[in-house]
Amino acid sequence: MAEPILIWGAGAIGGTLGAYWARAGQDVLMVDIVGEHVEACRTSGLAIEGPVDAFTQVVPAVTVDELRGVFSRIVLAVKAHHTAAAVQQLAPHLADDGVVLSAQNGLNEIIIARRVGAARTMGCFVNFGADWQGPGRILYGNRGACVVGELDGEIRERTREMHALLSIFEADAELTPDIWSYLWGKLGYGAMLFATALTNESMSENFADASRLPVWLRLGHEVMAVAAAKGVRPRGFSGFDPDAFMPGAPEAAARACIAALADYTSKTAKTHSGVWRDLAVRHRQTEVDAQIAIIAEVAAEVGVDVPAIRLLVELVHDVEAGRRPLSRETLQALIDQCTSISPAV
Repeated sequence: MAEPILIWGAGAIGGTLGAYWARAGQDVLMVDIVGEHVEACRTSGLAIEGPVDAFTQVVPAVTVDELRGVFSRIVLAVKAHHTAAAVQQLAPHLADDGVVLSAQNGLNEIIIARRVGAARTMGCFVNFGADWQGPGRILYGNRGACVVGELDGEIRERTREMHALLSIFEADAELTPDIWSYLWGKLGYGAMLFATALTNESMSENFADASRLPVWLRLGHEVMAVAAAKGVRPRGFSGFDPDAFMPGAPEAAARACIAALADYTSKTAKTHSGVWRDLAVRHRQTEVDAQIAIIAEVAAEVGVDVPAIRLLVELVHDVEAGRRPLSRETLQALIDQCTSISPAV
């Protein structure tokens, strides 16, 4: 038997990949901290539900304390704020010549590389819509971009092999020499999704509401200003055009991008972001520090002011702690700030 692909985190992203790979005959082993989910996956099977596909696949799975062995390919798919702890746990199971693929949201490749080395770290950008519904159940709401690339831009044999694996799941998966451009593009869109999660309205309803437009404009401009200062030219995907928010871009382009996002998000079974689900359904800590607060940290390093990003982080923390509700009133604090300042930075 071939050495299995180890997937660390069998939730929305990792579980969906694992189910597709196992169905295609790939040797897969998933690791998760939820015992009931692990048991369901390896016995009755992992059910992929939704409009894109529907099937149930038995996938070998273990809890962290049950895991044994060393692996050449580890796909890390935990929430961003659990990255450091997960890498600490998986490091002893990574072969000396192995690689960790970050199938996550944010700039987690930086954290992974600090622990296992940049040479053993591979970048990945994913934007398909999925939600963990409960033990043995994942909603696959919509297809989306899936891109893989090395941190140094080189295309190696292992990069091509990982691209081939991802193509089993997403036929249009891309192989890129510039993974950082995709990751920074996702940060711009991700900041907006965190803001939509401050209310109970859907992503599409938020993007379609003209009174909320100043928030999307300001957040987009702040993230792209930081990327530009870092010398990164973010790439677009799934209706999101980073160029529309770059310094000097016409506002009409940004408005058109938001309209495209309203349309794109109206056509998915995943109506709300995973951030909203964390706040409203699972009542747990979000990835706001690992995904959004880090933008403010980088901004300070390059001398870019990002007041909307800082306030967004504060508001999400308030909702997490129960100091504010999920409501239009909570988002209004961000609307008021973004209305009072120019969208350009």
